[in-house]
Amino acid sequence: MSGRQGIIVGISGASGTAIGVRIVELLADNPHYAVHLVVSAAAERTLGEEVGSEALARLRALAFRDHSHSDIGAAIASGSYPVAGMIVAPCSIRTLSAIAWGQLDNLLTRAADVQLKERRRLVLLVRESPLHLGHLRSMVQATEIGAIIAPPMPAFYLKPQSLAEVIDQIAARAINLLDLTKLRVSAKIWSGPGSDGV
Repeated sequence: MSGRQGIIVGISGASGTAIGVRIVELLADNPHYAVHLVVSAAAERTLGEEVGSEALARLRALAFRDHSHSDIGAAIASGSYPVAGMIVAPCSIRTLSAIAWGQLDNLLTRAADVQLKERRRLVLLVRESPLHLGHLRSMVQATEIGAIIAPPMPAFYLKPQSLAEVIDQIAARAINLLDLTKLRVSAKIWSGPGSDGV
């Protein structure tokens, strides 16, 4: 990786794949990190429907390495392979549940489990609404074993003028949750009373 540290980006089949695309775009601009991409079969279809038929090819071109969803023997499936953390954006309920309860039958869920066992950051942008008790219990379980649950909520207080601004804010927030010293993405923040930087 030429001195760069890996970051895994998983894209599962929930709606909101444009957020995953934007995360990869922002990470690809950083000289210190290299994107390892894992896209589920369902996400491939959702990408085509939500972002466009060329989206997957563009993602693959931006990534340092594109891993097959079925390749459970890939380097990122091992804790000995050094990466800085992982984001799943969007994270479907199926993927959330698999991670929470250890159903590791594909590379996306296996790589996520590796982050947890190695005590690295795992950020899950869970995309579903409304939520039933089973969904909530899976979120609790994932949180208890170390994941960060970060549903892709628009920051309406920033008064976004376009969907692109909403996506940018969510993507930047997700990346910054990895809390890496050489990776801070500029994002609008609340600047109301008392938010003077102190």
